[in-house]
Amino acid sequence: MPKNSKVTQREHSSEHVTESVADLLAHEEPVDYKRSVLNVTGEAWDKQKDGEEELDAENRPAWNSKLQYILAQIGYSVGLGNVWRFPYLCQKNGGGAYLVPYLVLLIIIGLPLFFLELAVGQRIRRGSIGVWNYICPRLGGIGYASCLVCFFVGLYYNVIIGWSIFYFFKSFQYPLPWSECPIVKNGSVAVVETECERSSATTYFWYREALDISNSISESGGLNWKMTLCLLVAWSLVGLAMIKGIQSSGKVMYFSSLFPYVVLVCFLVRGLLLRGAVDGIMHMFTPKLDKMLDPQVWREAATQVFFALGLGFGGVIAFSSYNKQDNNCQFDATLVSFINFFTSVLATLVVFAVLGFKANIMNEKCVVENAEKILGYLNTNVLSHDLIPPHVNFSHLTAKDYNEMYRVIMTVKEGHFKELGLDACLLEDELDKSVQGTGLAFIAFTEAMTHFPASPFWSVMFFLMLINLGLGSMIGTMSGITTPIIDTFKVRKEVFTVGCCIFAFMVGLIFVQRSGNYFVTMFDDYSATLPLTVVVILENIAVAWIYGTKKFMQELTEMLGFRPYQFYYYTWKYVSPICMAVLMTASIIQLGVSPPGYSAWIREEAAEKFLFYPTWAMAILISLIILASLPLPLVFILRQFHLVSDGSNTLSVTYKKGRMMKDISNLEDNDETRFILSKVPSETPSPMPTHRSYLGPGSNSPMEMSSAPNGRYGSGYLTASTPESEL
Repeated sequence: MPKNSKVTQREHSSEHVTESVADLLAHEEPVDYKRSVLNVTGEAWDKQKDGEEELDAENRPAWNSKLQYILAQIGYSVGLGNVWRFPYLCQKNGGGAYLVPYLVLLIIIGLPLFFLELAVGQRIRRGSIGVWNYICPRLGGIGYASCLVCFFVGLYYNVIIGWSIFYFFKSFQYPLPWSECPIVKNGSVAVVETECERSSATTYFWYREALDISNSISESGGLNWKMTLCLLVAWSLVGLAMIKGIQSSGKVMYFSSLFPYVVLVCFLVRGLLLRGAVDGIMHMFTPKLDKMLDPQVWREAATQVFFALGLGFGGVIAFSSYNKQDNNCQFDATLVSFINFFTSVLATLVVFAVLGFKANIMNEKCVVENAEKILGYLNTNVLSHDLIPPHVNFSHLTAKDYNEMYRVIMTVKEGHFKELGLDACLLEDELDKSVQGTGLAFIAFTEAMTHFPASPFWSVMFFLMLINLGLGSMIGTMSGITTPIIDTFKVRKEVFTVGCCIFAFMVGLIFVQRSGNYFVTMFDDYSATLPLTVVVILENIAVAWIYGTKKFMQELTEMLGFRPYQFYYYTWKYVSPICMAVLMTASIIQLGVSPPGYSAWIREEAAEKFLFYPTWAMAILISLIILASLPLPLVFILRQFHLVSDGSNTLSVTYKKGRMMKDISNLEDNDETRFILSKVPSETPSPMPTHRSYLGPGSNSPMEMSSAPNGRYGSGYLTASTPESEL
């Protein structure tokens, strides 16, 4: 510092020296504004930390191309639910009529909230923890809650990938191992396995060969070593895909996102060539308009929209945070949302084409079995030959002929008809059998594929598709954990990813014991639904009502270069919060009305039976909901009562390549350093270039700090658009 400066004079003189901040800056030696730090906290400048912050801000990993990013978002949002949940809801809730409420709710809830998550991730360029700490520190628990829910979902979701891996390797044989019931020897006599005979070959293979399931959740039965190995393979695949962050996962997405579409199109073409496929598709698209007035249909449609897009998990924010600032995320939101919808419709077409074929096969089997019963009654004179229409030929009996014969017998033998034990064998009854989830993928669909020509090929393709669908969603789910943790705590990416996968595998062993399927059901039903609904409502409130919709729209205008549609302003501020509040209320009512239980497979009865959870399982269930929601009130209380710092009391101003980043620390309201933030007339020319200004959270102008108690984390950017002397 020059010896004649006022600061030096003050050090060597007892006289009171009055000077302005501008004088101080004017007499300072020349400074490299790209590297300099103006430190007003009295703390020593940490060069290493500053270098790390600059590296993080300027050299954040980025997608290799826009295509890679879009495929990553599609791979994350399009998951197993599109294949086995959406078709079931469509079948259950009115066929084609269900598409109307789904599409309406996709537009007024799904699309706006999806765009919101894309926008905050791209704007703030942090994972979910950093984003919500920045938007509103008191609601910073949103990010931690998202991480916990991602962890719970990842635990059981990867088990499903493990099941698919097991079936995938079992598909490389002909005939498929679930096509026939196994033969067991009882002394010198070979008989069909009783459990299989009383159910079906595919059902037996699923419950006994694959899961070796126990009769209830209370019977652990020990580990299923086959599924344990498959789970290890599944976590190894996820770990390898995630080890290098988006550099590795982005390349995986090219295959895992596109391959399922190849398989779905192949299955659709093959399915349409099958006998009875048209019956299944017509059944799907026949609208039951009365269902549209049922509130339950709208609740289930809203829930499916909510989970189909992966809202609240943090994966959408994580992927978006690696984008360039000027990326058109409004277009991305619309594109991914509607690709997700059309994928669900495509998967539903495939499922119903195949189930239509299966329904015809099962209906023909029913006709043959009941025709044999009728022949037996005719031979024993229980029924008169006069009851059989003359044109009926038992050697070539059609479903139409059987139905005609069935009606005649039912009319004549009205008093004793039930004793005959004849079935109606209606195709509609087979098509109306609602199957979802594992029941669709591992029982109904696998049974249909046993009747395909070259069935092993189609089985390999189907389960490879499920593995890729699951892997794409798992990468997004794990990114919802790794990205915010690495951003916030600066841990090594590779070490944390490997450690996370190992820990998750160890905890996930609970799902590969013989009672593991019941725990999968518990986690699927209760670990995510309510906590995620609360998380997304708070996300919406944080942006629209605390941060401010107008301010957010202004920032998006600066970031994108154009103003987003006004439609988003009203949906963020009014429509979406109201709809989400109604959904949360309906979900709570549903949890209260529905008995907390599960479908258990009873070996002796060879049938499913609904059982209530025991007391200890109820304790786990409630703990899951509480634990996933706990960060929300905990972080709020800690920051509201200043038990932990929310980052709003420190100030340091850093010049970096024309950008100014600020962070606030330990300043009293009447501290003289506050004058650094006041506006004074320009006294010296600005050494900084002029850029567009970003009105950061809690700021009224580019260079003003907020005096609101809700201070923001210094993870955003401020570009200097006013002369430096305005400091």
